[in-house]
Amino acid sequence: MTYPPQHAYPASRTPGGRCPVAPSLYGPEPDGNALPAFYEELRREYGPVAPVTVAPGVPAWLVIGHREVLHLTREEGDFSHDPRRWSLLREGRVLPESPIMPLVGWRPALLYADGQQHRRMRAAVSEAIARIDGHELRRSVRATAEELIASFAARGEADLVAHYAQKLPSQVIIRLLGLDERTGQQLIWAITGTVAANADSVNASRRMGGILSELVAEKRSRPGDDLTSTLLGHPARLTDEEVVHNLAVMFLAGNHTTVNWISATLRVLLSDPAFRSSLAGGHLTVDDALDLVLWRHPPTQHFPARYATRDLTLGGRAIRAGDMLLLGLAGANQDPAILPPDGAPVVGNRSHLAFGAGPHACPAQDPARLITRTAVDTLHHRLPDLRLSVPESQLTWLRSPWSKGLAALPVRFGPRR
Repeated sequence: MTYPPQHAYPASRTPGGRCPVAPSLYGPEPDGNALPAFYEELRREYGPVAPVTVAPGVPAWLVIGHREVLHLTREEGDFSHDPRRWSLLREGRVLPESPIMPLVGWRPALLYADGQQHRRMRAAVSEAIARIDGHELRRSVRATAEELIASFAARGEADLVAHYAQKLPSQVIIRLLGLDERTGQQLIWAITGTVAANADSVNASRRMGGILSELVAEKRSRPGDDLTSTLLGHPARLTDEEVVHNLAVMFLAGNHTTVNWISATLRVLLSDPAFRSSLAGGHLTVDDALDLVLWRHPPTQHFPARYATRDLTLGGRAIRAGDMLLLGLAGANQDPAILPPDGAPVVGNRSHLAFGAGPHACPAQDPARLITRTAVDTLHHRLPDLRLSVPESQLTWLRSPWSKGLAALPVRFGPRR
C-alpha cells in the first residue's frame, strides 16, 4: 500500500473525503472488552472494510462485513494467500525481523498456498486429522484435565489460563504429533513466543522450526501412530520441509485458538449468571454454549491474511493489487446485516465465521470442539463453585494484532483433596 506518512489514507480511498489516521490493532488497546465498541466505530466510520495498522508503519485493510469476508475467502482469483504478493514486502518496507513476520511470512504450507498446491497439502492435513480416534482423544483430554485440576484443587485458587487453558490443548497436541514431554514443552514455549508478535517472535519461530525438523527426521526413519507419521506417509508425498511447516501451522492455529476458546467459554460461565444458569438447567447444551462463545468471542479476532491480485473494489474501498487484507472474524460476527434485530445470535446458528470460510476454513474444527467441550465440562463438574477472584473489568488481555485473548483468569473455589 503506498500511502502518505503517519498512515494517513488519501481522500479518494476513504468516505467523506477525509484523511483519517488508520486505527491500530497492535499494543494494549483495544483490549478484549473494548473490541465490540471498536468494531462499531470502524463500521460507522468506514463501512465493512476499514484501514488499520498491524505494526508500526504497516497498513492493511480489516474486513469486518460478513458478506465481504465470505467474498474474501471464496474468491481465490482475486485474493491470494501467498504473502510474496504483498507490495510492502516486495518493496522492502517490512523487514524480515518484524514481529509480525513469523505469522505472515511465506511458508511451504497450506495456509500460504492457492489452487492445486493448497488442495494437495490440505488433503494430507485433513486426512491426517480425520484419522484421530475421537474416543481416544476424549479420554486423553479428560485424563489431562483431571491431572491439571488435581495440581491446583487443594489450593482453592488458580489462574485458569496459565494453569489450565494454556496447558491442556498443548499437552494433548504434542502427544498427537508424537513428541516426548520435554521436547513438547520446548515446542510450546517456542509457539507461545511466535504468536506473541514481539521482539523475540522471529527467534521463537526459528526454535519452533528446529524442533519440528528434528521430529520429522525421527519419524521419517521410525514412523509411529501419530499425526507426523501420517503426514509423511500420505500419498500427496509432502516433502520433509512441507511437513515441518504444515505441522507448524497446525500447532500455531490449533493450540492458540483452542486455548482462547476454552478461556473465553470459562470467562462467560463465570461472569454471565444467565448463561451459566441456562447451561446448568439444561436450556443450553455445552455445544450451544460453545457456539454462542464463537459468535461473541471468537478465539482469533483478526486472521492473516489475503493479498489482492489486482486492483478492485471491496465494501466500497478501492483495493490495489498487493494490498494486505485481514479477515475481521469477530467484527463480521457482529455485522448487523446478519444478526436479529436485538443483536443476539440465535442458539443453534453456526453461520459464524470463527473458523473462517471457503476452501481455507479450519480443517480441525471437530477435534478443537471436542477438546474445548471436554475441558469445560470436566472443570465445570469438578469445581462447580468456581468464581472470579477479581472484578471482570480487571481481567488482563494479551497484546497481539491477531488475537486479544485473556492473559489471566484468576478464580477461587472450595479447596479439594
